[in-house]
Amino acid sequence: MLTTTRGRRPAPEPETLWLTGGHVVDVRSGRIRRDTNVAVTAGRIERITADAPPPGARTVALGGRYLMPGLISVHTHLGVVYPFSETDEAENPGLTALRALSRAQDALYAGVTTIRCVHEQNRADLLVRTATEQGWVDAPRIVGAGRAISTTGGHGWGSDCSYADGYDAFLRAARMELSAGADLIKIFITGGIAHQGESFTGAQMTVDEMRAVVRAAEEHGSYVTAHAGAGSAIREALAAGVRGFEHAYELDDATAAEMAARRVFLTPTLCVTRCPDWMAEHSFTPWQIERAVEVGPGHLASIRRAVAAGVADPDDPGAPGITLLAGTDYPPGEPIEDTVVAVREMEFLTDAGLSPLQAVRSGTSEAARLVGLAGQAGAVEEGFLADLIVTERDPLSDVSALRRIPFVMQAGRIVRDELPAVPVTPNQQAPGGVL
Repeated sequence: MLTTTRGRRPAPEPETLWLTGGHVVDVRSGRIRRDTNVAVTAGRIERITADAPPPGARTVALGGRYLMPGLISVHTHLGVVYPFSETDEAENPGLTALRALSRAQDALYAGVTTIRCVHEQNRADLLVRTATEQGWVDAPRIVGAGRAISTTGGHGWGSDCSYADGYDAFLRAARMELSAGADLIKIFITGGIAHQGESFTGAQMTVDEMRAVVRAAEEHGSYVTAHAGAGSAIREALAAGVRGFEHAYELDDATAAEMAARRVFLTPTLCVTRCPDWMAEHSFTPWQIERAVEVGPGHLASIRRAVAAGVADPDDPGAPGITLLAGTDYPPGEPIEDTVVAVREMEFLTDAGLSPLQAVRSGTSEAARLVGLAGQAGAVEEGFLADLIVTERDPLSDVSALRRIPFVMQAGRIVRDELPAVPVTPNQQAPGGVL
């Protein structure tokens, strides 16, 4: 019988590949392991050592560059349409999935090896995830929420959310997304900044509706994250058992302190209020751009309050603190200001008060913990998935080192290799293309 693998992604080669002469970035300890070799076998990191590879081994020379875990973006919409007004809720799911796949592949090439999607029309995230798992396409590892759940006429109305009103309807809607394969549930508890007439200061869901969604998630060993604008709605969601929050445009000190006490996850998405040129290039309306710029200073101040309330210490799970995470809202592989959106967001997090190490963790080890990959991804450690990127400079000294990523590996497969043929010292600028 004739067989073929045409169209299927090849499995990682069983032979060992050595990444040699690099400096390994330990994102958990904050230290650099210099002049180190890393052996990758069957998609995982087999060995990290100063010993030389065996004779005849297949190698990639890093030439004194920095090897770190692939990036993880935890607030992503791959199938979104710009301008939002052109969204067609009756769109063929195949078209939505193809658009989402294109954005996903851009992100992977840029160094984002895992993505958490928090609402996709036609559950495109779950479709692309399945195609990737079946080996038909290359894309980041996807943790998906399927369709977000909103109230009738609430934020997300018109973007193919699941719409519900009342405890029983929200419980049913959440169970439907989970039964369709969602890894988590996303809800809209306030309005946002993209539509006229909306406010992010008042709750659009009742506490009972929030509790219904939390109940469904807990039935499946999952959790709920909430689009949330301001403190009053966030406090209600905390009481209902919501564990994650997105945006937080306007946090007060008391709410930030309560979030720290409950050790919640917060994804600021600072990009959405700090990138007017990008918005203009993507057909946002003048009103939307003006509104984003208007909210921007308060948004940054809000996240600074979250940082001041205490950043969670991954080594002390009993201490209060907020886990801040890197998520873009915009497709993470989109070009912006000589880099990509995923990297720009991490730079913005340092503007909000995170150290370079904390900002790197927000898009690697801490993000891995949120998406259920703790102990599997988010760090360069033996036994971990070989999701790896290379930078020219030390990202723990300056997160902007991520603006140039010439090498990307996912699960042991080389996705991008623009390393120059001639090694350079760590302080030299390498030739070749610039991301």
